[in-house]
Amino acid sequence: MLFAMIIGGLIGYTFGKFPGLLVGAALGAFLLNRAKSRLIGKLQNIQSGFVESVFAVMGALCKADGVVSKDEIQMAETMFARFRLNEAQIATAKAAFSRGKAQDFDLDAELEHFMRISGGQPAFLQMFLQVQVSAVAADGVVHPAEHEMLVRIARGLGLPESQVDQLEAMLRGAHTGQAGGQRSTAQQNEDAYKVLGVSPSISDAELKKVYRKLMSENHPDKLAGRGLPESMREMAEERTQEITHAYDIIKESRKNSA
Repeated sequence: MLFAMIIGGLIGYTFGKFPGLLVGAALGAFLLNRAKSRLIGKLQNIQSGFVESVFAVMGALCKADGVVSKDEIQMAETMFARFRLNEAQIATAKAAFSRGKAQDFDLDAELEHFMRISGGQPAFLQMFLQVQVSAVAADGVVHPAEHEMLVRIARGLGLPESQVDQLEAMLRGAHTGQAGGQRSTAQQNEDAYKVLGVSPSISDAELKKVYRKLMSENHPDKLAGRGLPESMREMAEERTQEITHAYDIIKESRKNSA
């Protein structure tokens, strides 16, 4: 605010001496407040759109196998709590979920709508897809019909099909940790490469570069600054933890093989 007032004042003084200084300072403050209001409005629009589109698509996804079970409805309600939605947001999410379950729901149009309000930011789109994968695989399993729709959702967001495999691998990694590591080392290594979206033949230097890029793109503070709802922060943090976990698994594996 002060900086804008000073700049505006100096410009005004150049053209109108002291009166110009006052007018310029006031104009600078006005323009700054207007810019702030537009930015806040844009972020609020992204946040509300994120919640509505997430749950609308989730409703369609839960109906991918033909019927929405009580367990899937309970899962959606668990998501309300996990995302710390307030009463108004819960009402919006419930209505969106019901809309997504409807026979005439246009999944492609909904994805196009979200693409527009999110500005097509890759990290946002990946987070959107991550929510959907987490929703249908709360038990650690993604069924064929659900996987097929997840691939359709990824394509609608302009993401490669490999993103679905990446997120499913991330989910398996999380469940492996919770279950005390019941999967083989080879399986964990395979999933670790999928999580980072790289080939096992990648060099150590390139691997580190990819890891740093993913951590930068998915940093919760950076996503929040772009409009990610604070309620989604926990999931963003989980994503960065899984990225780090995958990187550590690969590094350890390469160290043991050296």
